[in-house]
Amino acid sequence: MSLRINDEAPNFTAETTQGTLNFHEWIGNGWAILFSHPKDFTPVCTTELGYMAGLKSEFEKRNCKVIGLSVDPVSDHREWLKDIEETQGHAVTYPLIGDPELKVAKLYDMLPATVGDTSKGRTPADNATVRSVFVVGPDKKIKASLTYPMSTGRNFDEVLRLLDACQLTAKHQVATPVNWKQGEDVIIVPAVSDEEAHKRYPEGWKAPKPYIRIVPQPK
Repeated sequence: MSLRINDEAPNFTAETTQGTLNFHEWIGNGWAILFSHPKDFTPVCTTELGYMAGLKSEFEKRNCKVIGLSVDPVSDHREWLKDIEETQGHAVTYPLIGDPELKVAKLYDMLPATVGDTSKGRTPADNATVRSVFVVGPDKKIKASLTYPMSTGRNFDEVLRLLDACQLTAKHQVATPVNWKQGEDVIIVPAVSDEEAHKRYPEGWKAPKPYIRIVPQPK
């Protein structure tokens, strides 16, 4: 069964470019982004990991750690990191998980069940579903997930926007409308009664319909 929103993010211990780590212990009391890529030394993945490296400080400002994964061994990751820095202009300083036995990839349903037990002999077709993102909260539960095909590089600015929205909802019980960006108006969630909403927003709200209650983004 695939992982769903509010499922606990499966814990694991794995080898990474920064040593052995336990996922839940590594997350600690903050947020985390776990993202996978199909294969080291490939063009789209090189651009993705380099761009994420450039955004790492933005995630850190939001108390969010970043960790990558592919089914390549850690030794390959370390060699590839040189190419990423050279071609993308950013050094990857977040850990990369080596998962040649597919343990984590299968745990997070990143691969077809028929793929086998190791990365040896894998073809590009086997990698087609391995471009996933999981947003994990301090409670170790999955707050959001995205999956892209092998041929499509992800928009990591969107992942950052998604994190902002998830954190805002967790803190203030508000929802974010279509194409919302940091600092824009938000919507009071239906679970908050008008009585409770008046306590939180004494100046009131805009309501084009009774069920649409729009307020400035809480600080």
